[in-house]
Amino acid sequence: MGILDPVKGFGVTFGTMFEKPTTQQYPEEKVHTAERFHGRHQLNRHPDGLEKCVGCELCAWACPADAIYVEGADNTEEERYSPGERYGRVYQINYLRCILCGLCIEACPTRALTMTNDYELADDSRTDLIFTKEQLLAPMAEGMEAPPHPLRLGDDETAYYVRDGATMARDERTVAGTTDAVTAGGGPDSPLAPAAGGTDGAPSVTGEERPR
Repeated sequence: MGILDPVKGFGVTFGTMFEKPTTQQYPEEKVHTAERFHGRHQLNRHPDGLEKCVGCELCAWACPADAIYVEGADNTEEERYSPGERYGRVYQINYLRCILCGLCIEACPTRALTMTNDYELADDSRTDLIFTKEQLLAPMAEGMEAPPHPLRLGDDETAYYVRDGATMARDERTVAGTTDAVTAGGGPDSPLAPAAGGTDGAPSVTGEERPR
């Protein structure tokens, strides 16, 4: 051991102690995230307000951390929550386990589940970090009706997932405000606009959240 070795150990300290520190004004100034950032999940709705989740549980099967719990139930004509035969009666995500990998998003066949840019998930209560369906559902937008209610966009669930020109025209006549919402959304990237190829790939009801 040389005489100068103890001094060399402080080299990093001496080299940085006079540099100007970098200060982030959080939470007053939120940190800007990447466009495809993996944050808090969101359960999306169709333009008429019905839920996209059909309770298939594929997201729960795909989760490597076993963080998702889904319990499906059957729709009835008197009480309908989604266009399909079933809907997610219970939907929970445990953010104590979730690793925000996005595999659940890839597994979802109806684009019901997407990830937002919300990264503020810290809490001092373990119970509060288990998000329920009510916390995960996208807020109601203009022209939407809170379920349960009958199908508004077509005669069966096919009209909700196959978005051709005739279906879009029927939507505009049936659902009040849908046309304005699509126009205001800003073209093909609008969450209420049909995706290329005729498939409804709308990830959410807000323009800031995109599919992951």
